[in-house]
Amino acid sequence: MLKVVAIMLSGVAVGFLMRKRRLRVVPHAVTVFIWALLFLLGVEVGTNPRVIAGITSLGLEALWLSLAGLAGTVLFSWGLWQWVSRKKGGDR
Repeated sequence: MLKVVAIMLSGVAVGFLMRKRRLRVVPHAVTVFIWALLFLLGVEVGTNPRVIAGITSLGLEALWLSLAGLAGTVLFSWGLWQWVSRKKGGDR
């Protein structure tokens, strides 16, 4: 963990020292590295037999969590809209 923090801090230091320069390649390099990391994560997950064996239960759990999050967002938004509408109506 200390290595990760040290690498990140060294990146911040290099970025600080090079802040005056125009580095056009950096955003493209970051995108390529993120894609590579996502691909390697997929390879790692695909080669793990425990994950593959439980893919159905993981998918159902992900679906349930998504639907619950959506329902909570809709209910909270509706409640907030009701509260804001009531506040507006009381001022007139």
